[in-house]
Amino acid sequence: MTNERIWTAGLIIIGDEILSGRTQDKNVAQVAQWLNLQGIRLAEVRIVPDVQDRIVVAVNELREGYDYLFTTGGIGPTHDDITVDAIAAALGVPVVVHPAARAILEDYYKDRGGVSEARLRMARVPDGADLIENKMSGAPGIRVGNIFILAGVPHITTLMLEALSGQLEGGRPLLSRTVGCRVAESEVAALLAETEKAYPGCQIGSYPFFKDGRGGANFVLRSTDAETLDRCANALIAALAADGREPVDGAI
Repeated sequence: MTNERIWTAGLIIIGDEILSGRTQDKNVAQVAQWLNLQGIRLAEVRIVPDVQDRIVVAVNELREGYDYLFTTGGIGPTHDDITVDAIAAALGVPVVVHPAARAILEDYYKDRGGVSEARLRMARVPDGADLIENKMSGAPGIRVGNIFILAGVPHITTLMLEALSGQLEGGRPLLSRTVGCRVAESEVAALLAETEKAYPGCQIGSYPFFKDGRGGANFVLRSTDAETLDRCANALIAALAADGREPVDGAI
């Protein structure tokens, strides 16, 4: 199991509004959770401004560094939606109007004022790209090579991810189980390390908290193998109890 192929992805959040704080990003969590269900680990996230050169650098580094690259934001109808142009530049290909995307937009907007020049921008793709279905607003997402270009609006991102479900090659989903304890993590650091070492293929993360006037930590165990995960969690609970602690099977 420890030699199992691990599939990875990078994520680029594009938009000045995220960096300024005007908009709070909600896509990192949902993309990460969706990827996990596909058996893919989200390995890196970057937030970049609406600056083409900065987007190009991030795209080239992450598409080469991971199996997949996802981007959110910057594919709308306005002048500052430059994600398609930047990704085309990163790939060294021209931007073209995708005929199927144009047809989708023409149908969607036929009773909404028709396809204007601004709306037609949402049919532009890097040459050679395929489309990702968008059941909400018509304007599709884009897939080119190992890059998946998604909308920035969270509920539309969700629909695009659903359209991709089951289409990407990945490994086994990463499972998790939590053990809580009212103990300072520094007091059981060695115990955690020993338990993790005894169960190859299982990772233990420690997340301290302060609740109801008392401190403690939740220990999150992760593995792609359910049996290994349960054995490790049970061993951790037993070890904490033997150390005089009061572990809880689940988060506190």
